[in-house]
Amino acid sequence: MKRYRAAVVGCGRMGGFIDNELAGARGFPLPHSHGTGFFACDRTDLVACADLRPEIMAEFGKRYDVPAERQYTDYRQMIDRECPELVSIATQPEDRTAILLYAAAHGARAIYAEKPLAASLAEADAIVAAVETRGIVFNMGTNRRWHPGFEAMRKMLDAGELGRVQSLIAYETGTLFNTGSHAIDTLLWLHSDAPVAWVQGDLPRGMEIEGDALTEDPTGHGIIGFEDGVMGYLLNTARGSEYEAIGASGTVASLNNAAEWEVRRAAHPQGSVFERSPFPPYTPASSTLRLIDDLVHSLDTGSPPRGGVRLARRNMELIFACIESYRRGGAKVTLPLEGCDLRLQRAITPR
Repeated sequence: MKRYRAAVVGCGRMGGFIDNELAGARGFPLPHSHGTGFFACDRTDLVACADLRPEIMAEFGKRYDVPAERQYTDYRQMIDRECPELVSIATQPEDRTAILLYAAAHGARAIYAEKPLAASLAEADAIVAAVETRGIVFNMGTNRRWHPGFEAMRKMLDAGELGRVQSLIAYETGTLFNTGSHAIDTLLWLHSDAPVAWVQGDLPRGMEIEGDALTEDPTGHGIIGFEDGVMGYLLNTARGSEYEAIGASGTVASLNNAAEWEVRRAAHPQGSVFERSPFPPYTPASSTLRLIDDLVHSLDTGSPPRGGVRLARRNMELIFACIESYRRGGAKVTLPLEGCDLRLQRAITPR
């Protein structure tokens, strides 16, 4: 079968080395970084990389057999010379849009971008237009969408095993753009990517803003009101990386960053007593490798991927709607969000 040429822009933590941190983690089997995913996939050849730091690329090249002559400090030269069919962008969001638009305009057939999609809604709209105009396959690195445990969780909910879904809860630590993007996508995925009517949010530590620039990624809580009446709750607490769905006749939860799973079913007609029940068996697998396999399948068949650029854009809209709700004193913000000119613009250096 055809093998696809892949290249990574941004060779740091998510690009190539987060696997060092996750070795031995129970919830997310390796490979996890972009580089290890392409290196492990039997349908992709990792042919080149780009980063502003030659010393980081040198280590990346040693690990993934990318020779020095295919390591670039200018991503444009890499794309023009190497002609990768699949471009992976693992930079910070402030830099991501220019890279993504160049890749889209210069031959990329599939793009795997880290989350969130961009640094502003205007940039997200430009990405959507570029990707859809050229028919590019797109997935964003919100990995739980491709995690087989969350897939089993969603199948239970879709089948109505726990009655009508009432609430979805994400417990997360960290900031909105960084970890909140994971939590928001997981809530959307568990509810079959149903449309959202409104968002209500709070930033407990406030926000740092200069003009239209967010100079820090804020910490946030939020409520997501789906059009069908289901409620999603984004809770920033010490209980991080856990998810729960509550139905009329039971609950299902992912605990300890997908290392454990819990199902409870109503043991009483009124649902006041719940008893533990087995979680459906599933085969552990790398969510990164499944994300890449999803892109490859779309390239092979022309079918849409599990993610897509529209869902990535919706994720950003919900983040900015949470921030906008805070700016309006906690008022509900109806979607679509109009007139938001904020841009994430931090003084940071790559890790």
